[in-house]
Amino acid sequence: MTEQLQDNEEIIENYLKAGRILSQVRSEAKDKIQIGSSILEAAEFVENRALELGADGSAFPCNISRNDEAAHATPLMGDDDVFEEDIVKLDLGIHVDGYIADSAITIDLSGEFSDLVKASEAALSAAIDTVASGVNTAELGAVIEDTINSYGFKPVGNLTGHGLAQYLPHVSPSVPNRKVSGGAVLHTGDVVAIEPFATNGVGKVVDGTLTEIYQLVDVKPVRMPAARKLLKELAPYSTLPFAKRWLKTEKLDFALMQLERSGIVHSYPVLKEVSGGMVSQAEHTVIVTDDGCQVTTI
Repeated sequence: MTEQLQDNEEIIENYLKAGRILSQVRSEAKDKIQIGSSILEAAEFVENRALELGADGSAFPCNISRNDEAAHATPLMGDDDVFEEDIVKLDLGIHVDGYIADSAITIDLSGEFSDLVKASEAALSAAIDTVASGVNTAELGAVIEDTINSYGFKPVGNLTGHGLAQYLPHVSPSVPNRKVSGGAVLHTGDVVAIEPFATNGVGKVVDGTLTEIYQLVDVKPVRMPAARKLLKELAPYSTLPFAKRWLKTEKLDFALMQLERSGIVHSYPVLKEVSGGMVSQAEHTVIVTDDGCQVTTI
């Protein structure tokens, strides 16, 4: 992957194009996140606007996680929830020919958590300044934790950044958000999403009760007609995560349950801070260079 990226200008341009599109969508989406505005409309704006600007599709459903939710929250089909005085994490991913841009921002609608927002943003900036070929990801984790601690908060220790590859939104290397004893060495051409999470809680997330995001992980025969129909509907998503609200198969919950039990799909429950603490997030995608990195989603 690294050598291919270094030598292939078309692949690099696809990553850069995806980043440019995402950056514009992210900027425009801020206006959709206001007290009283529809959460579903904000998510649909992100997903549709990316297509209008030339993306080939979403790399994953638009994540809109609020307050103690850290990740994997996306609206339900027909969701009538609106934004309140929330601390909102907007995490969006799009792709061009499978090459992914992944970025997140936090918007504090309460006006009470500006320092928490700054903590994750400063940690992201410090981590980006540390990236270069030959740097171990453990160094990034240490920088992230030290920066978040300096604001009086804790990193969410069991969430990490991740590598990106064609049609694969999560590959090695992992990028820790805390100090770790081991890590992976970054190389020129690696494409990595760095995403510090800061919290005023204990610094750990657990699975919540709601699941709206899934991913196809295997394809094999199934007996139930509804499950077979759903599997056919999922084929275009391939390895990219999808939202329940995107699907039209009848008896959807039953069919998803059958596919999950068979190991065909993997579910992504909403992740919540275990103590109920508020969470902020900041994220950019970078391409590692010999002496630094190129941020594609700036």
